[in-house]
Amino acid sequence: MGDYRFFHQRQHRRLVERALYLDREDCHLRHLIRGDRRMADFSAAGGGIFYDYSRQRVDEATMALLFELAEAAAATDRFADMAHGKKVNVTENRAALHMAARSFSDHPVRVDGHDIKPDLKAVRNQIKTFCDAVHGGEITGSTGRSFRHVVVVGIGGSYLGTEFVARALEAFADRDVSLEFLSNVDIHNFASIWSRVDAERTLWVVISKSYTTAETMANEDLIRRTMQERRLDPSKHLVTVTSKGSPGDGDAGRGLASFHMFDFIGGRYSVTSAVGGVPLGLYLGYDRFERFLKGAEAMDRHALEAPPEQNLPLIAALLTVWNTSFLGYPQTAIIPYASPLSRLTPHVQQLNMESNGKSVDALGRPLAQPAGTVVFGEPGTNAQHSFFQLAHQGKAFPIDFIGVLNPQYRMDEGAFKGVGHQQELWANLLAQATALAMGQASGDPARSFSGNRPSSIIVLENLDPEDVGRLLAFYEARTIFEAFIWGINPFDQFGVELGKVTAGVIRGEMAARNQNPEHDFDAVDAINRRYLRMIFSGRLPG
Repeated sequence: MGDYRFFHQRQHRRLVERALYLDREDCHLRHLIRGDRRMADFSAAGGGIFYDYSRQRVDEATMALLFELAEAAAATDRFADMAHGKKVNVTENRAALHMAARSFSDHPVRVDGHDIKPDLKAVRNQIKTFCDAVHGGEITGSTGRSFRHVVVVGIGGSYLGTEFVARALEAFADRDVSLEFLSNVDIHNFASIWSRVDAERTLWVVISKSYTTAETMANEDLIRRTMQERRLDPSKHLVTVTSKGSPGDGDAGRGLASFHMFDFIGGRYSVTSAVGGVPLGLYLGYDRFERFLKGAEAMDRHALEAPPEQNLPLIAALLTVWNTSFLGYPQTAIIPYASPLSRLTPHVQQLNMESNGKSVDALGRPLAQPAGTVVFGEPGTNAQHSFFQLAHQGKAFPIDFIGVLNPQYRMDEGAFKGVGHQQELWANLLAQATALAMGQASGDPARSFSGNRPSSIIVLENLDPEDVGRLLAFYEARTIFEAFIWGINPFDQFGVELGKVTAGVIRGEMAARNQNPEHDFDAVDAINRRYLRMIFSGRLPG
């Protein structure tokens, strides 16, 4: 692997100089966006999405430098290497082939000489057969009743992406199946779900690649014990999604079925694998899950084939690097003006922050500054009445606005103040983007708005399974392009491990106290010792 870091002196200096230039008053967004060709020159369409970055703090010279940056980082070449099976996850010596899980082409993708496409196709066929059997009443629970509740048991990448897609496509869920998510080891999570489902008609989908994740295994144990207390056979109410050969893989009597996940697909990139396929196939029907896959595949092709100046996820990634590393914005907000996308931001939080929150490059060398951006957000117009005071007058942060031209539900919206609900939604989206860019002067400082606050608008024509697939793949490709430009590895997550190891020590002390009431938590520091005493007493300190 060559030295593809972009923080070498010449390129870094030119971009820093450009950032300083754009800080001038005559480069304020209120001036930049006045050009007749501003939107035409700073927007692109592809893969079923329209992307408008005319309100970003860039001009033609800046974009030219950013495209040079992408070329110097070999971002598109490395993206193609990833798609073709090269082991781009260098720290773990693995390929990263989430895109192969939604590829319907006949082109082989080889890992260590083995074509993985037939394996992925076999899992998809297994999912289809199983979902059809459940919907047809051929597979039932231990009392012979059909399943009407599906509960995903998994944490992080085992549920966040699936939850996003499920909530986005709730309007298409017509299989008389509810979908719940048991992610947290917090007993409130389990008790709340248990109170809402009919145990005899509930199918639990336990998702863990290693089948050793502490939270997931604790929940599976609780599910089995609670089902047995109701005199129900857990093995007739449970399926697993796990690695081949893991403790959860097809053990006799353990569950109804096991579906394989693969080392070359990381958890946060796994929505289009069996991780999402089993619960979404049950919730939506396999045919709609496959439509979702094909939408993602369309965006994958765009990311692979479009020239840089028209490549939506590459442009968006360059803007993230520009905003974060050169303009100094530490946060990015995602504001979808479509309530079905309410769970997009939590998914992208993990996808992006777990991938790109790094302090060393892919070769282990310290970065000049840490990579990554803080991702947060809420649907509009709710966000306007929550944190947009800060967006307009506090510390600025770039925003992705997302608009949908045609809502999922068609009905008579009326005409409040002369417009329907969908038009009102778009009026607010456009107004916020405009106001953030333009600002407004006032003799009253409290009513003065500085403007010059960057945003982009992502437009979907509809919000059907294909469109949700496109949006998912756009954010995945964007995240990966960002990483390749920063020179980091977006496929490992060692930052997650330290907390797990530390929790193991504390858990051991708790277990020792459970066995011996006289044990006084000697293996932990004084602060944690005091907390453990508080937990076991159930009382605040006096």
